[in-house]
Amino acid sequence: MGKKSISKGVIKDIVIVAVGVLVIWIGLQVAFGTQNPFYVVASGSMIPALEVYDVLMVSGHEPFNELEVGDIIVFDRPSDHNRVIVHRVASILDEDPRTIRTKGDANPASIPGTDFPITEEEYIGKVAYTLPQVGYVTQILKPPINYVIIAIVIGIMIFKQFTKRKKEKELPFEDPMDSENPDTIEELSDIDKIEEDTEYSEPTELDNIEENSKRNDEPTESSEASEEEKKE
Repeated sequence: MGKKSISKGVIKDIVIVAVGVLVIWIGLQVAFGTQNPFYVVASGSMIPALEVYDVLMVSGHEPFNELEVGDIIVFDRPSDHNRVIVHRVASILDEDPRTIRTKGDANPASIPGTDFPITEEEYIGKVAYTLPQVGYVTQILKPPINYVIIAIVIGIMIFKQFTKRKKEKELPFEDPMDSENPDTIEELSDIDKIEEDTEYSEPTELDNIEENSKRNDEPTESSEASEEEKKE
C-alpha cells in the first residue's frame, strides 16, 4: 500500500507540473500569435544587433503587409523552407503580391534563396523582445543533461512522497483523554475532597430541625418508668 501511495503522489506531482507548463505554453502562443514564440540566434549574421544564443520573442500579430524597412523578422528560408532565418528587412521588392528582401547586418549583401524573395507564406513574425544570452540554457539542457535533470526532479518528487508517508507513520497515537484541559482533570480529582471540606461538613438549620423531631418521637426512660408504676 505504501509503494502504491508514493507512486500515486509522484504521478500527481508530474501531472500538475505538466499541466502547468502546457497552460503557460498555450498562453504564450495566444499572446504572441505564433506556434513557437521563442527562437535562439544560431549564427553571427546579425551581429552586433543580435548575438549568438540570444533568445528572441517573436510576435505573429504584426501583419506582413505593415512591415517596414529596418524591421527584424523571422521567416522560413524561401528556397526550401527547411531553416528559420532571422534578418532585417532591406527593401520592398513588390507590393502585389507583397515581396520583400532581407539582409543580415553582418553580411556584405543579401543572399538569393535565403534573403529573397520573402512572401507572406515564409513570414513567421517580427522580433518583439530580445533576451541576451539566455540561449546558453538551451545548450546546457541538450541531451543527455536534460534527461539527467528530469531524473533528478522525479527523484526529488519520490523522496518527498516517501518522507511524507514515513512521517505520517511515525506520528504517535494521541489519546483523546490526553488532550483534555489539565485544569478540568484537577477539578475532577478534587471531587473526593469536597466531603472533607468544613464548609460542606457543618450541619445546616434543616438538619437541626430533623434531628430535634426525631428526639421528640423517641420515648425517654422517665416516661417508661411512670407507665410501669401505673400498671402496678
